[in-house]
Amino acid sequence: MDLNAWLTLIVVFAILVGLIRSVATPDVLFLSGLVILILTGVVTPVEAFAGFSNQALLTIAFLFVVAAGMNETGILDYWGKFMLQRATSQRGVIVRMAATVLPMSAFLNNTPIVAMFMPILLDWSRRHMVSPSKVLIPLSFLAILGGTCTLIGTSTNLVVDGLVRQENLKGFTMFEISLIGIPYALVGTIYLWLLGPRLLPERKEMLEQLGESRREYLFEMEVQPSCSYVGKSVEAVGLRGLPGLFLIEIDRRGKIISPVEPDDLIEAGDRLTFTGVVSGIIALKKTPGLIPASDPSYKVSPLEQRQRRICEAVISVNSNLIGRTIREADIRASYGAAVVAVHRGGSRIAQKVGDIRLRPGDTLLMQVPRHFVRVYRNDPAFYLVSAVHEWRPIRSDRAKIAMLIFVLLVLLMSSGVVDLVVAAALAAVLMVGFGCLSAGEARRSIDWQVLITIAAAFGMGAAMDKSGAAMIIAQTFVDVARPFGPLAALAMIYVLGSILTELITNNAAAALLFPFCLATANQFGVSPYPFLVVLMLSASASFVTPIGYQTNMMVFGPGGYRFSDFLKVGLPINLLLMGVALLVVPYWWPF
Repeated sequence: MDLNAWLTLIVVFAILVGLIRSVATPDVLFLSGLVILILTGVVTPVEAFAGFSNQALLTIAFLFVVAAGMNETGILDYWGKFMLQRATSQRGVIVRMAATVLPMSAFLNNTPIVAMFMPILLDWSRRHMVSPSKVLIPLSFLAILGGTCTLIGTSTNLVVDGLVRQENLKGFTMFEISLIGIPYALVGTIYLWLLGPRLLPERKEMLEQLGESRREYLFEMEVQPSCSYVGKSVEAVGLRGLPGLFLIEIDRRGKIISPVEPDDLIEAGDRLTFTGVVSGIIALKKTPGLIPASDPSYKVSPLEQRQRRICEAVISVNSNLIGRTIREADIRASYGAAVVAVHRGGSRIAQKVGDIRLRPGDTLLMQVPRHFVRVYRNDPAFYLVSAVHEWRPIRSDRAKIAMLIFVLLVLLMSSGVVDLVVAAALAAVLMVGFGCLSAGEARRSIDWQVLITIAAAFGMGAAMDKSGAAMIIAQTFVDVARPFGPLAALAMIYVLGSILTELITNNAAAALLFPFCLATANQFGVSPYPFLVVLMLSASASFVTPIGYQTNMMVFGPGGYRFSDFLKVGLPINLLLMGVALLVVPYWWPF
């Protein structure tokens, strides 16, 4: 082994140690390692930074924008709530999540999908007295499994495909990976459905924290003639068992319907009285044709909604609003705000929202102008004014357009009429051009740290190849596996990929192991494709630790998990899926 190979291995090892010890972020560590290899002459600047112009990298960036457009128009929210609203058991939740999350993550970035489902699952856990630790790990794992079903399902697949094309080899088609991805995902889903309830921990303290953190508001919504609820039953529109909400009564032109039965029909002009938490109120406010009954001049158009924000304000003991009803206070005239809901600690409010006489300590949930928090933060009328950051106005008027653009993207990518990067770029431009999200939101939706890490990892992979380090390691593996044939080498690559993806990012693991896969295939004199497909799967199979993949980290805190929980649930599924990969991959991609 010459000096360049040793230098490359030392730098790669140093990067791994830095990632494990969290010395710096992945993009900083990989860029630093790349600069060292340039300065020592292992690779040229052109070779090192060629990854920044790779088509796979650009495709991933454009797909971030497409996923953001689907999220901003409310399509992900709608499907998530629709699929989970009638689930009554943990296994039922897993089945419904699989039916929704698997196809979603097969075409969209996993992060917004998990972010959208988390509050829905937390609310479901509250209502059914099930610890969130029983449902959040399956959410992350299903998102990972769904990503293996198509070429664009995960950035890992695109990274490997981009490197394949860079080597002038035949790239993968849109649904070619589905030959292994679908059975891979189905087996993983069956495992979660069958053994998940037994293996997943039950963190009672997390359930207690959810109960203690509830701050319930009283609020009323008026049904407009344009609302899709008109003429349908309460159960049919999903107002029974709403996450974080309870429908108390219906006021129909002075006639009170209480308790509300599932088969009660909703009519235009009905005033629906609810009690619930902020997240539930925000979810309900996204329904077109439902407006706060306490404010007749409420802005209903999506364009006007995007100019508003939601905030909480606590009435102070010296407030001039004390003793006045919300209707008398005319908060819109004084502050330009619309009262959506009211919370009073320690007591149940019996009046209509507009008739509530304000007391010190009452909390108002209000829709306000953009600069309300900054302007009235120190107003003596309030103890505290704070923004509700989980609120975001939905561009519901653009939902159909976003869906059509997404369908166009899938058709273009699957037909091969244009390159993947062209199809993704077109979809991203159309999302912004048709107002599904703004140009600023499109820029913010791109995870630049992920892109820089991928591009720098491409450079590290090039260094492994050019220095001969990849070939030397491959030779060592082949010598061990030769008595057992290429299938044993395939198993070793899966294990190595699974270990690396838990230590570093999945994309970096794929980029680093890519030259090793080519070298191993070359040593055996067989096709590289089975090794590359297994690399896609193993680099995505981040089930054993919470740090290997971002969606695992997203559910780690809210689920109250411990590091060992992922090992207990994730190791068996990883071994099971490795068996599936070793059986199926050689059948469709022969050696």
